[in-house]
Amino acid sequence: MAVTATTPATRPPTATSRTGAAPVTAALVLLVAALALVDITQGTAAVGAPEVWKAFTGQADPADASVVVASRLPRMTAGLLVGAVLGMAGAALQAVSRNVLASPDTLAVNAGSYFALGLTAAFGLSLPLFASSAFAFAGGLAAAAVVLVLSGLGAGTVRLVLAGSALTLGLTAVTEGLLLLFPRQTEGLYQWNQGSIGQNGFDGVLQMAPIAVVGLVGLLLLARRVDALALGDDAARGLGVPVRATRITAVVLAALLSTAAVTLAGPVGYVGLCAPALVRPLARRFRGFTKSRGFLPAAGLTGAALVLGSDVLLRALVPADVAVSVPTGVVTSLVGAVFLVVMATRVRDTAGTTATERLHIRSRARFLTVTAVLVAVVIGVAIAGVLLGDSKLLLGDVLNWAQGQAGRTVGFVLDTRVPRVLAALFAGAALALAGTLVQAVTRNPLAEPGILGVSGGAALGAVLLVTTVPVAGSWGMAGAAFAGAAASSVLVFGLAARGGFQQNRLVLVGFGVAIAAAALISLLIILTDPFNATKALTWLSGSTYGRSLPDVVPLVAVLAVGSAVAFARRTELDLVSLDEDTPRLLGLGLGRARLGFLALAVLLTATAVAAAGTIGFVGLVAPHAARALVGRQHARVVPVAVLLGAALVCTADLVGRTVIAPAQLGAGLMTAVIGTPYFLYLLVRSRG
Repeated sequence: MAVTATTPATRPPTATSRTGAAPVTAALVLLVAALALVDITQGTAAVGAPEVWKAFTGQADPADASVVVASRLPRMTAGLLVGAVLGMAGAALQAVSRNVLASPDTLAVNAGSYFALGLTAAFGLSLPLFASSAFAFAGGLAAAAVVLVLSGLGAGTVRLVLAGSALTLGLTAVTEGLLLLFPRQTEGLYQWNQGSIGQNGFDGVLQMAPIAVVGLVGLLLLARRVDALALGDDAARGLGVPVRATRITAVVLAALLSTAAVTLAGPVGYVGLCAPALVRPLARRFRGFTKSRGFLPAAGLTGAALVLGSDVLLRALVPADVAVSVPTGVVTSLVGAVFLVVMATRVRDTAGTTATERLHIRSRARFLTVTAVLVAVVIGVAIAGVLLGDSKLLLGDVLNWAQGQAGRTVGFVLDTRVPRVLAALFAGAALALAGTLVQAVTRNPLAEPGILGVSGGAALGAVLLVTTVPVAGSWGMAGAAFAGAAASSVLVFGLAARGGFQQNRLVLVGFGVAIAAAALISLLIILTDPFNATKALTWLSGSTYGRSLPDVVPLVAVLAVGSAVAFARRTELDLVSLDEDTPRLLGLGLGRARLGFLALAVLLTATAVAAAGTIGFVGLVAPHAARALVGRQHARVVPVAVLLGAALVCTADLVGRTVIAPAQLGAGLMTAVIGTPYFLYLLVRSRG
């Protein structure tokens, strides 16, 4: 059974509930006002509280007054506006979808806006703020519509998060591809995507304020109908409420609010998720917050407090000259990740693991045929990868190079190209095997290392090493990636193990860890040396650029061990993937087997990330396709999945560096473009 939200309107008053919510609202207003006053006094210039007071009274030095009026006040006002609209947008989305995890982030609204603005910038369109807002609104609304449709209007918690995260990954991959292809036209868009409330004057705030007011007034006018939806669709229709029109109108208004915030400050992450979650306990005590007309303003005030509080905390803990370069959105994303993990561990009616399918037995001839075809495909793709690129070669050139008789030019090309092809092949195989192991242990066909945060942890460990020790070797990179993957996997699988790896808890905790890892990676990239930042960004796109044969050695070793263990323990994999009882009846130590397979999956993921960067969806697509081709017996699934993963990543790498040569796109971006539609297709197929 999916987890759904109990909206404030549906929760009956308890014995401790009181009608007066005015004191609480007044306290929220005072908190926001206090944070706003503190925020005005913070900054790089030596303008403290006395100078701010003199600026307000007209007694300040002109330079100090200019700092307050042109920078501090606009920043504070932007924080108020962005936090308020995101808090109310999240509250509205959660109410109409009856899902506590609905927000502009989980519905991919921010990613849709980012893609729309990236597209307009790539085509060289220089638009005023209002026109940019219109494009962002269209992109965000379209993304939210796709996610809501795929998740059954948001009723399924896991489905909502999976659809939103998958679409976010796909849209972000396409947008980052545009950034790499059109660096001059899209300059500054990556920094904007981190979310910063810093402003240069009041122009942006004044232009976005009317849009925010329209959205806020619209939601307040719609509040009674939204409350009726909380009673259930049938009950709402019985009260004369047009259910579909109300839901669509609320989503459009929430998207409008989110667009105003995104256009003004970029995507300030997860305020729309956290603010309603903080207000919800108040609704249990104060009857005034049980209705949307009280809940929405409280969520708006809480959102403003979150944004301003994050900005104040950042500037209090970090030196001013450093804090100015750290976007507020990084801090709010870290807070949102913690909230998501906590909420995942507290949900009670989490779904169990997926219903186990029967071990379909395919014919041996089919398995041999599929394997032979895939071996031929892998060999063909590898040969094409070696021969094709910005300069085309012949097989004779490769043979001469192997014998040490190639010319200097051909030798240079192959010295750089062969390691890239090998890194793509073995990284794809390792990720596919890791995905097979994770899906077997969790009995969740939609689980994979990227979605569960393991790849994010590995990426964080590797980026930390890249940005602090640029001369680190391949074994050091593999070790750092493994440390990050191990830490994230201990957190994810440790919290999800309670109750037997239930789907909701596993996916939500993994998604929260992935959010935190992405925020920390952005922080490292922003604060590091520009050269190392460029290197980290290129590596994060899943690029095999600059790989050498020593970089591939750790991956080959781990893949060989992992494949041997998986094949030798194929019967245990079959039993673990069945159910909870069968392995125990046959004397298999279920906990020990799970731990061993998960540790192996973490090791495979870490070495793949260290060798080829962040490559998503391979661990999902390859095992799923392998089961469809040869059945569910792991003696056959493992080799077929490994071959499929190798072929997929090598093809993605080949396409990324040949189609638009001499420019290149990372294999991770290409697999995200391929994997996102397939993942969404699986969600549609499994909706029944």
